[in-house]
Amino acid sequence: LTDPCAVAVLGTNGTECRETRWTTPVRTLRSAAMETTENPTPTTTEFTPAELDEAFAQFQRTVAEIAVSRDWDRYAELFTEDADYIEHALGTMHGRDEIRPWIVKTMTRFPGDHMVAFPNLWKVFDAPTGRVIFEVDNPMCDPGDGSVITATNISIITYAGDGLWKCEEDIYNPLEFGIAAMQWCDKARELGTLDDDAATWASTFGRAFWG
Repeated sequence: LTDPCAVAVLGTNGTECRETRWTTPVRTLRSAAMETTENPTPTTTEFTPAELDEAFAQFQRTVAEIAVSRDWDRYAELFTEDADYIEHALGTMHGRDEIRPWIVKTMTRFPGDHMVAFPNLWKVFDAPTGRVIFEVDNPMCDPGDGSVITATNISIITYAGDGLWKCEEDIYNPLEFGIAAMQWCDKARELGTLDDDAATWASTFGRAFWG
């Protein structure tokens, strides 16, 4: 950045926990985010941090409602018709018509259907590109003894305006998610709460994550 500016990092309680200012050219979160996406073109409409904050708050409220209702078809409606969803392990979905069946299938089978909430742990607003960068926690349901088993990912979403998003990119380590899912299965088996879908996953895909 060549002009003085600030990027605020906000915790889950909405309070500012760190602020970094630059007055000389540096490699910024914006350039880093753009380099990791398949479509590095900045948004043509610049949004203010306040606009991104409001849009992201609504995004979070909708995701929280979906976590309860399990209506993942509704998640696709958060995106524009021509949106891209970049999933590093599984490829890129182009358009809402590809995003919808993928997200529904992913989140209605193990381990996705055992994840009960998706709170963000921190977030950064990059107004010039319309992006929100945040870390998502993915806790699984209680296996029966109060254990909290989870894994996190980084997501980058690009705002298109009118409450819709034109791109999401998820960045994570599949090994961490696989290990967490297998830990849940092991604990549930020990407690006698392992359901059939989870047992099938553990005996097939889960074999890759056995210790």
